[in-house]
Amino acid sequence: MEDTKSYKEYLNHIDTFIFDVDGVLTDGTVTVTSTGEMLRRMNIKDGYALKTAVMNGYNVCIISGGTNEGVRKRLQGLGITDIYLGAHQKVEQLDEYIAKKNIKLENVLYMGDDIPDVPVLKRVGLSTCPQDAAYEVLEICKYISHVDGGKGAARDVIRQVMKVQGKWDDNFDAKYD
Repeated sequence: MEDTKSYKEYLNHIDTFIFDVDGVLTDGTVTVTSTGEMLRRMNIKDGYALKTAVMNGYNVCIISGGTNEGVRKRLQGLGITDIYLGAHQKVEQLDEYIAKKNIKLENVLYMGDDIPDVPVLKRVGLSTCPQDAAYEVLEICKYISHVDGGKGAARDVIRQVMKVQGKWDDNFDAKYD
C-alpha cells in the first residue's frame, strides 16, 4: 500500500538525522589538484544546523561512500561522532547504527541524492533529498528540498524538524546581544 501522508506528518517523530555527503552536504563537484587530492566544498549553514541538531540531543550520523578524511575532520568538528566513510552497502551501516543506538526506523530522516542511497531511502521513516538529486531518488522521496545539495539542503530539513518540535529558535537576538 502506498504511503499518502504528507512529509510534514513525519516531522514531529524524527529523532535521528542521517546524511550522505557528496551531493548532499557538498554540491557534488570535486576539484582535483595536481597531486591528485580531491577537494570538496561544504556549506557553513548546513554545518550550523548539524551542530545545532547535535547540541539539541538528536542522533546525527553520516553514511558516505566517499573516504575523504578531511570530511571526517570537518564533521567531527561539528560534534558528529557517528561517521561511516567508504560505505558502499549503506544499508549495512544503517542497520549497525540503529541497532547500536536502539533507534526505530520510522524516527529516522535520511537525505541522499543518488542511486546508492535508494535502499536506505526506502527503509527510513522520512526519505528526503536535495532538489538536484538524481531522477531515481526524486521519484521515491517523501520530501524534496527546495535547495540543491551543498547549498543548505541539510539545514532545510533539520530546521523544519526542529521548528515543528519547538527546538529551533528564530529569536536569536537574546542569544547574541
